[in-house]
Amino acid sequence: MAVDTATTAADAPPGPDASALRPLLSDATNAGEAEELNARYAPYARRDAYGTMGRGPLPTLQTARLALAAALLLPLRFVAGMLVLLAYYLVCRACTLFVEGMEKGGRPRLVGWRREVVVRSGSALARAMLFVFGFYWIRESDRRFPNAEHAHQDQSEELERPGAIVSNHVSYVDILYHMSASFPSFVAKESVSRLPLVGLICKCLGCIFVQRESKASDSKGVSGAVTERVQEVCQDENSSMMLLFPEGTTTNGDYLLPFKTGAFLARAPVQPVILRYPYRRFSPAWDSMDGARHVFLLLCQFVNYMEAIRLPVYYPSEQEKEDHKLYANNVRKLMATEGNLILSNLGLADKRVYHAALNGNSLPAALHQKDD
Repeated sequence: MAVDTATTAADAPPGPDASALRPLLSDATNAGEAEELNARYAPYARRDAYGTMGRGPLPTLQTARLALAAALLLPLRFVAGMLVLLAYYLVCRACTLFVEGMEKGGRPRLVGWRREVVVRSGSALARAMLFVFGFYWIRESDRRFPNAEHAHQDQSEELERPGAIVSNHVSYVDILYHMSASFPSFVAKESVSRLPLVGLICKCLGCIFVQRESKASDSKGVSGAVTERVQEVCQDENSSMMLLFPEGTTTNGDYLLPFKTGAFLARAPVQPVILRYPYRRFSPAWDSMDGARHVFLLLCQFVNYMEAIRLPVYYPSEQEKEDHKLYANNVRKLMATEGNLILSNLGLADKRVYHAALNGNSLPAALHQKDD
C-alpha cells in the first residue's frame, strides 16, 4: 500500500551515499547535510552505480566496460537510431503530401490509408527505436481491479472510448513505449514543431504545441487545449488519444507526485498506465542528470529493462465528474497502489531546488525550505 512521504524522510527509500554527494555540494561540509538533502528530495535521487547526476566514481572494470561500449556500441546505436528516425520522417512526409493544413504549418488531418500507414509504421518504428536503445524485451501486464467500485456496470458506458492515457513519468523513453503501444498524441513545446525531422513527426502524432514561457499558454490555457482535444478524441475515432503525464516532471520511478488536473477536466474516462525501469547498473530514469550524459549512458548499456502495467479504463463517477481534483486524486491513489509507488507531495519547483543544491547553489534554501 502506498503511503504519503512528503515530510517523513524515515519512510523513504535510502538515497545515494553521502560520499557521492559531498563533492557536488560546495556549501555542504558534512555528511549530515547531504543525507538530509537526499531524504528530503528522495523522488529525484539516483541510486544506481553511476551515482548522483551520473558523475559518481566507477570501479576500474566498470570504467573499462563503459569505454568499450562508447567505442563500439554507441556509434552503431546512434546510426541505427538516426536511420529509424529518418525512415519515419519519410513516411510522414509521403503521407502528408497535398494534405490540407500542411502549407500553413498546422496539424495535418490524416484519414483513411494515410492515417493507417502513419499509425502502423509509427508504432513499429517506435518499437524498433526501443530495440536500438537496448529494450529488447518489454514485460507487459494487464491488471484487474480488486473490486468493481471503480468500474460501472452499465454496458453502454463501458464501451465509451477513453480520451487520454494517464501515465507516470520516469524518462523520455516513456513516449517511445506509448507510441509503440497506442500511438497517442501529447503536449510539446511550440519550438518542437520547428525541429528538423521531429517537427513533422510530432505534427502527424497530433501533438498540442504550447508556448510555456508566454502568458497566453499558462496552465489554464494549456488545460483548455487539452480538454478540447480529449473531448474531440471521445467523439472522433480518427483522433489519437492524448498521452498525459499529470506529474508534470520525471522522478526516479519509485514515487508518484501530485497530479495536475488538466487530464481530468473533460470528465472523460482515462486509461491509466504504469511504467517501471528495473536496472542493474544504470537507471533509465531521467531524474537528476543532464540530457546529453543520460543519452550517452543509456546507449552504452547493452541491455535496458522496462515493465508496463496497463490498468482497466477508469470511468469517473458522477461525483468525480463534478470534482476534477477528486477524480485526479483517486486515479493517482489507484496507480500508486497498483504500481507499488510511494506518494509524495513534491513537485517541479522542488526538483529545481534540488538540482540547484546538487550544483552547489542555494543549498541552505534547499535544506530549510518549508513545505508549501
